[in-house]
Amino acid sequence: MPTYEYRCSACGHEFEEFQSMTAKPLKACPSCGKKALVRLIGTGAALVFKGSGFYQTDYRSESYKKAAKAESSEGSGKATPTADSGTPAKAEPAPAAKREPASPAKAERTPKKKPKD
Repeated sequence: MPTYEYRCSACGHEFEEFQSMTAKPLKACPSCGKKALVRLIGTGAALVFKGSGFYQTDYRSESYKKAAKAESSEGSGKATPTADSGTPAKAEPAPAAKREPASPAKAERTPKKKPKD
């Protein structure tokens, strides 16, 4: 349900009223009692997040951002450990498990098993 803004043209009193969209506009001013209320055109509703949710991860603290940045720079090879000689050691990437596709020639050489009767 939206909040509507009203202004009394007789006394100038302004207020907000929380009412249904299908409700008729108010006519009587709560301040002076005259039927001179005008519904104002508002700026519209804003999106408000309440409670816990996904958006909390979007607004992390500065200490978290610094730690994440340091962690990502270590993983990318920027901060490399030094060897005993004092020169930077190369970080070797972990070997990825590769599965070679079966070649058609090899598949043809494999005898097919016959089902037992």
